[in-house]
Amino acid sequence: MLELESTLQVAACDKPLLDQAMRLAAKLNLAPAKIVSDISRCAHPLLLYVTYQGLQLQTTGKKAPGPVWVDFLSGSVAHRRKFGGGAGQMIAKAVGVKSGVRPTVLDATAGLGKDSFVLATLGCSLSMIERSPIIHALLEDGLSRAMADAEVVEVCSRMALYQGDAIELMGTMDRPQVVYLDPMFPHSEKSALVKKEMRVFRDVVGDDQDSALLLEAALDTATARVVVKRARKAPLIQGRAPSYQLEGKSSRYDIYALARLQS
Repeated sequence: MLELESTLQVAACDKPLLDQAMRLAAKLNLAPAKIVSDISRCAHPLLLYVTYQGLQLQTTGKKAPGPVWVDFLSGSVAHRRKFGGGAGQMIAKAVGVKSGVRPTVLDATAGLGKDSFVLATLGCSLSMIERSPIIHALLEDGLSRAMADAEVVEVCSRMALYQGDAIELMGTMDRPQVVYLDPMFPHSEKSALVKKEMRVFRDVVGDDQDSALLLEAALDTATARVVVKRARKAPLIQGRAPSYQLEGKSSRYDIYALARLQS
């Protein structure tokens, strides 16, 4: 948080939202919120922006890209919920979803929650840990809005959110059948992963320099398996080798089998 204090401003897009923005700034120990009605002329390079659509992480300036935010109700996430292939999706196979089996899953690197939402849609119970207070705030806001929607309230009721260091928190929680990891790794600027609006997400979250320790903690926590999502050609996390892998076009899942999944 300290390195963000000089660049990140909590702001509201309109006066009726200022109180909400002020409460958020106080919660995150950031400077008092302001009203910013025009991001193209904003003096602050990065906003945690309270809007009528939801909480957004927004870069500013005349050529600012779109916001980073959590939206479980529309766009690609909604399309995947309705038409995404169900239990045939690779992530479902990786965590062990099959007939009669819906494992409990701890997503220890929750990010924007898309993978957790997919698994919750399939009937899994999810615990999510996000270490960045900023990204946690986006997730909390997205879940709150989704809980008010009749179509997805049941899905979101299977998703519990926590903020903190996953390595520390895992030892204090009920042991899940599956621990799911999608660590943030250093990347090439040529990588297709880096859309303009996602660069700010990487800047806020940072790389997971403790991925080997995270894997070790996950192996001590899961009762049945650990699943690590990686870019398809990325090296393994240092330490124990996976039991097997599932590969897609751009990503793969390294599966560390510990015991048979029970229904």
